Amino acid sequence: MINAKVALVHDWLTGQRGGEKVLEVFSEIFPRAPIYTLFYFPGSQSEILEQKDIRTSFLQRMPFLKRRYRFYLPLFPLAAEMFDLQEYDLVLSSSHCVAKGIIPRPDALHISYIHSPIRYAWNQYFPYFSPKKLGLFSKFLIPPVIHYLRLWDESSSHRVDHFVANSHNVARRIEKYYRRSAEVIHPPVDTVFFQPGELKKDYFLIVSALVPYKRIDLAVAAFSKSGCPLYIVGDGPDYKKLKSQAKSNVRFLGSVDAETLKRTYQEAQALLMPGEEDFGINALESQACGTPVIAYERGGALETILPGKTGLFFRKQRIQYLLDVLDKFQSMQFNRAFIRENALKFSRNTFKESMCRYLEKKTEAAQG
Repeated sequence: MINAKVALVHDWLTGQRGGEKVLEVFSEIFPRAPIYTLFYFPGSQSEILEQKDIRTSFLQRMPFLKRRYRFYLPLFPLAAEMFDLQEYDLVLSSSHCVAKGIIPRPDALHISYIHSPIRYAWNQYFPYFSPKKLGLFSKFLIPPVIHYLRLWDESSSHRVDHFVANSHNVARRIEKYYRRSAEVIHPPVDTVFFQPGELKKDYFLIVSALVPYKRIDLAVAAFSKSGCPLYIVGDGPDYKKLKSQAKSNVRFLGSVDAETLKRTYQEAQALLMPGEEDFGINALESQACGTPVIAYERGGALETILPGKTGLFFRKQRIQYLLDVLDKFQSMQFNRAFIRENALKFSRNTFKESMCRYLEKKTEAAQG
């Protein structure tokens, strides 16, 4: 049992993705802890998080926030640093952007669970901000802003006492960019909710934010060429561009509720992950439903997919490589029970128990 006053910090609450599922478990471990976040869109979270004491930054009052919050990126570090956390003995941050950069009390313990160092500042800079994609004004504005963000991100890493990474893939990036080591505790998968179904249909599935590094464009091009049905669940800034590139066999379903998501996993032939994932909870949600995964052979997918048993990999992000592995997939059979067994190793209870043990160990050491 941890005897400390605890605060939780999360970048922002605008939808339900892997980071928010981690935050849910943190809020179960510390049910009285307030959640500090840059901004929050009411109604965007699970019932568990909607009932919590959510405290936002000055960004919550900025104009056009809901549609244009990415435009406020240069202010994100300042917003994180302005949270007053002086009354807390333990700060647990859940970070893929600036949450880890809060300023704790000098004698407080700060443990940061890292989903990724800031992607668009480090390893995914060029997929987001390639000079070919930028207009004249952006070419002059974005590079210095991102340069500042990198400097702040590295310097603020020294405020963290202990890092926890969601994968070995992310732990290597923490070592590369921050020169810090990180414990690896894989994030939780709701294997109780995600269960195999009875019916299979002929479509393949993508569940993803529609952002550049996810490489949804690669899948859209491959399926537009093959003619096989592809369903895409998710939304994001690339929606209009991707839809304009797709043929009629590619369907965009947008954001869906949990029951619809489960059913699409259950009925799909396979889940596709054409980009390099930090970890990829959706790969395990799919496997929990007994559905195999076809993924790019890099990143977190290497930690969750057993090739030939729970899915297949393609080696290069090229249309023909993806088409070749789709042909190979069509000639194979997969054991749905074995696929689900692999997902059970990453269950919500396993994550909760691992985090509790880790937090207890670190707080006991800090208290002497």
